Amino acid sequence: MISVPFALYNAFSDVTFGGSQAAIVSNVNWLDADTRQKIATEIGVPATGFITACDGKSVSVHFHSTLTEYPMCGHGTICLMSRLVEQDILKWHGQNRIDVNLCMPTSVATVEIYNHNEGHPKVFLDIKPPSFHQDSLDLEHLMNLLGLEKNDCSDEWPVETASGDFVHLIVPLKNLEVMRRIEPNFTGLTQFWHEFGIQTVAVFCIETEHPDSTLHVRDFCPAVGVAESAAAGTTNSALTSYLVRFGIVKPDVDGLIKVKAEQGCEIGRTSSIHSIVSMLGEKISRLQVGGVATKVIDGSLHLPSPFKK
Repeated sequence: MISVPFALYNAFSDVTFGGSQAAIVSNVNWLDADTRQKIATEIGVPATGFITACDGKSVSVHFHSTLTEYPMCGHGTICLMSRLVEQDILKWHGQNRIDVNLCMPTSVATVEIYNHNEGHPKVFLDIKPPSFHQDSLDLEHLMNLLGLEKNDCSDEWPVETASGDFVHLIVPLKNLEVMRRIEPNFTGLTQFWHEFGIQTVAVFCIETEHPDSTLHVRDFCPAVGVAESAAAGTTNSALTSYLVRFGIVKPDVDGLIKVKAEQGCEIGRTSSIHSIVSMLGEKISRLQVGGVATKVIDGSLHLPSPFKK
């Protein structure tokens, strides 16, 4: 047997039983993709990050769901960076911010980590803004798969597909009452996802439970192994871009657009996801998504000796 460091965190939450779970496995540059996938499936949480290298300025990682490898992972990044700060692998050096390059198999992203006053490091990940288009899909069928009616959709904004690191179908709904009535048909939704090349369906409304929230979110992702996500950084970056696209949110006095999403309420894992947008004219010049993470398990993962290099 071989033991490797392992921890479980809840992203986008400062409490033990909130947020979206991600496992972080350290010192595993010798694991192949098949073995990483077996481990992620065994752990069984929405994301598992496998750290393959870290030099204090850049971190190399593979993120897996229970079914597949992700191109990147927002909530996994929040957990990953929190882990490295807590282990003192990423050091403050007397500063209030750490800048890190996050190296994934097909991309590199900038991460900023802030020395948050309340104890949890606050992590912000740069995400490339998605492109948008409208698909010729059967909206009534989609709404039925969500346990809703077509007229539960918002009359103000359209259903659109946002394509970036993931493909999200964005569905604006009328209010919280509609959001709470959703009863997904996950088998039907998975078939729908595959037919249209969609990976998540993100439904939202601008009526919120908390007065300081901008929007209320639910995100259904059975095609990638997560029935409903309690918190998703990539989804919320797409939603924020959608809000900007239709003028639903405006810049503050500093010229920044700040969005706070509440998610996970209906599944008992309340989360807070923050997005920050910088604009250049009418276009998004920088898009960041972030929050804090809370550690819930710290220990070792024991692997059979055949997995050892």
